[in-house]
Amino acid sequence: MRLKRVLAACLVTSMIFGLTACGKSGTSDKADSSTTKGDNKSYDKIVYSYATFNNIPEASVLDTVEEAINEITREKIGVEVELLPIAIADYTSNVALGLQGGDQIDCFQTLGNFNVAVSSNMAYDLTSLMDTCAPETKELLGENFLAACKKDGKQYAIPTYKPYALTPMIIYRQDIADELSIDMNTVKSIYDLTPVLEQVKEAYPNMTPLIPCQTGDSGMGRTIAQVDYLTDDLFSPKGVLIGDDMNVTDLYSTEEFSKLCDLTRSWYNDGLIMKDAATTTSTATELMSSGNSFCYIASYSYPTEDTAASLEGQCGNVDLGAVQIGDAYLATDSICAVSWMVSSTSKKPEAALKFLNLTFTDKDIINLLIYGIEGRDYVKVDNDYVAYPEGQSAATVPYTAQLSCGTLGNFFLMYPMVGTNLESLAWEEEQNVKAKTSPAMGFLFDSSSVKTEYTAVSNVINQYLPGLSCGSVDPATALPEFINKLNAAGYDKILAAKQTQLDEWIKNNK
Repeated sequence: MRLKRVLAACLVTSMIFGLTACGKSGTSDKADSSTTKGDNKSYDKIVYSYATFNNIPEASVLDTVEEAINEITREKIGVEVELLPIAIADYTSNVALGLQGGDQIDCFQTLGNFNVAVSSNMAYDLTSLMDTCAPETKELLGENFLAACKKDGKQYAIPTYKPYALTPMIIYRQDIADELSIDMNTVKSIYDLTPVLEQVKEAYPNMTPLIPCQTGDSGMGRTIAQVDYLTDDLFSPKGVLIGDDMNVTDLYSTEEFSKLCDLTRSWYNDGLIMKDAATTTSTATELMSSGNSFCYIASYSYPTEDTAASLEGQCGNVDLGAVQIGDAYLATDSICAVSWMVSSTSKKPEAALKFLNLTFTDKDIINLLIYGIEGRDYVKVDNDYVAYPEGQSAATVPYTAQLSCGTLGNFFLMYPMVGTNLESLAWEEEQNVKAKTSPAMGFLFDSSSVKTEYTAVSNVINQYLPGLSCGSVDPATALPEFINKLNAAGYDKILAAKQTQLDEWIKNNK
């Protein structure tokens, strides 16, 4: 059960890379801007569209969840809500097409496309409405988190409240470490990992000591401390900030990047990393499930013990451990990747924002959205935990959106599934407050002025970065060649454009 809760929040950062899901998708065709009930009271009618990783429920089932929600919202905010779940694979495109076609969608979420939604005028400017329609959410999130969803000083979205801060970790075979008397707690950085890999290689010549987190990603880039990718990501950085320095930096020309390339090259030459790590299509969990891999480097937002326990089921129920090799860090993209917007076409933006406010502050509302109807879709195990009814699962209950728990409203108000460590939930929420935060929190780069250069530079990065990350090319020759080709593709124009926009942002946000 613990696995399902952790998976849900992890899926948030994975879904934009092409996850698929089954089920009905579509847009609303039955909602009006208002409706009148038999008690002669009139309510604003809004449509709340959300992405689901679970099956789309039957219409009659969805109606029961809607009615349970509306029993609360009619009294609290004078609003009736129509739910519009869309399969994750179709969500972003269906919402965009629906809004373009004039369908009523009042609330929708971004899935890594905040900039696109704002620049294409899909989002309503919420700035003047926050104090009157969502004051509790404003207080809950605070200015730093809300700033991540601003553009040109305007509030266009509210970020989902969940564990944000990602921490680099080594996920490893605990049984092998115990057998070889390896104390993984002595591994404090990626540079401490080499002797461990060598020991595993000596004891198990046919075992792969280190596998990639995913294709072309050895995990090395995740260990560079305090990097803000300034609207890019670790798979294709194009000008970054490091630490508190507000000068846009070419990551590939830094000493740290060069040292990491040398490290992974030495691993490759010594047979310590998977030979086809740069090109394999197998996931880390698949490779761990084979029983012939020792460890991988990835980033998670959970305590090490919970992370390892939750991954065991995905990795073939092998005995896993996890050790932290860096500190949690919050950059702008950590916050705005999954956020909630009111559509620019909404006829009832105040009502829409009031409902979004409830998804962040009302425990009954968010748990109806996630779990459905108590007794039918889930059961209370005790005061703290819930489970699926006996003999049922996420695949068989009439309604559940449980695998979307890291994407809707307030994660910390959701009932934890049996097996979740409540102390871990408190730790996760604490990390959102304590984690080091980028000084550029709230800055969003508009790449439209360097669109051609962005495409050309991305192609060069895709050509060179996987091999450098995984050690399959010699950095002594490949790294200078990589940098030369970046410059020829117009990399300097991207760096200059980012710096110009960042300087302007700093001036306006002193």
